[in-house]
Amino acid sequence: MKVLKKIWHWIDDRSGFTEIFTPLIRHPVPPGSKWSYVFGSATLFCLVLQVITGVALSLLYQPSSSEAYQSLQFITDKAAFGNILRGVHYFGASMMIIMVSIHMMRVYITAAYKYPREMTWISGVILFFMTIAMGFTGQLLRWDSNGVWSSVVAAEQLGRIPFIGKWAARLLLGGDTIGGHSLSRFYSYHVFIIPAIIFLFVGYHLLLVIRNGISEPAKVGRLVDPKTYRAWYKQMLVEKGIPFWPYAAWRDVIFGALTMITIILLAIFIGPPALTGPPDPAAVHANPSPDWYMLSIFSLFALMPPRIESYMIIIGPGLTILILLALPFVSNKGERHPIRRPWAVFGSVCVVVFVFSLFLLGERSPWSPKFDVKPLKASNIHSADTTIIQGAALFYKKGCLYCHKINDQGGLKGPELTDAALRLSSGDMTNRIVNGGSDMPAYGGILSKKELATIVIFLKSRK
Repeated sequence: MKVLKKIWHWIDDRSGFTEIFTPLIRHPVPPGSKWSYVFGSATLFCLVLQVITGVALSLLYQPSSSEAYQSLQFITDKAAFGNILRGVHYFGASMMIIMVSIHMMRVYITAAYKYPREMTWISGVILFFMTIAMGFTGQLLRWDSNGVWSSVVAAEQLGRIPFIGKWAARLLLGGDTIGGHSLSRFYSYHVFIIPAIIFLFVGYHLLLVIRNGISEPAKVGRLVDPKTYRAWYKQMLVEKGIPFWPYAAWRDVIFGALTMITIILLAIFIGPPALTGPPDPAAVHANPSPDWYMLSIFSLFALMPPRIESYMIIIGPGLTILILLALPFVSNKGERHPIRRPWAVFGSVCVVVFVFSLFLLGERSPWSPKFDVKPLKASNIHSADTTIIQGAALFYKKGCLYCHKINDQGGLKGPELTDAALRLSSGDMTNRIVNGGSDMPAYGGILSKKELATIVIFLKSRK
């Protein structure tokens, strides 16, 4: 023990660890910093986990268009604990986005962004968007059809931005089309550029937290006055402050540990998203869907009238970023308690409901054809007539079932045709199939007269 103490004293004397870290872990914080304060630390725990698992994955992953997919197959199916490692990294990213979102919501509802913590809020906003960017760039690195085509869709949307669209799309993909250069570009984004920005702003964010202190719990009637707040806060810490470690930090440690355990359990029992097959440029029935944290944006643009999409692509994100960055300057003093700020609480609830509703819609994707639908079951054909059975087979073979639902089978993009015969005559059915509609292709040049008649006979049986 004496030898170990001498070694530690030598290291500490030369490195200054005690002088650096003791003031940080012993700095006083306001009393009453309860469980609602743990989400920022939980986000940091998730970031550390992402760095560890990301480094481990990078030892096996091959960032080459010819080998990336196969290397992920090897990690998932053959490498020791590879599937769990992928799962931890995937659910860690999801949990990090959840925690940083809850943390921002808590800060907004309690107005902890007010003086003197304006820059703490701004750095947090930047970290929030960088976290989303990390998740988005990671999706393409799977180099499967879903990840690749989702990135193509994102590039197409960027390309519609007035004036700078083509430049932004080229910056994202590394060229005019997606290819091996795009994988290299996204790998650089995901492994080098965005993490460097995150580390820089995490350090700055923590420095500001130490410098300006953790916001005290909001109290009704206690207003923030920039002229007197610093002196009041300093005096309050002298009189009532408690050391961050261990009196306040134990909650962060427990919640952070539970968060990491949850991520690991999800990775073990659910696992990472399955690879959807290597990217195929010739695939015309690709139906890409982003990871869950991008589904709300995906749904919003899918529901938006096409004529305003090009404007909203730049106005929507631009306005959101502007509002978030301007918030602490527009309202940097006054009341902080949620009871005295009902519109802030109401707005937060509306945002949560709006985003969650769009997420649920994105899960169903009623605007997208359902290319993985199976042929109609005999119980959904309701007939032993040979012509009707042939019509049901053609209804599936020609892709009609991708968009139209029959009982419990089919897509949601087009009208449900379970009882089509009760609403449409044979002539109506024929005209719509031959000529198409606003969101339906014309099948007049695709179907023979016999095939058309057979499908109509099948639809006429739908009573």
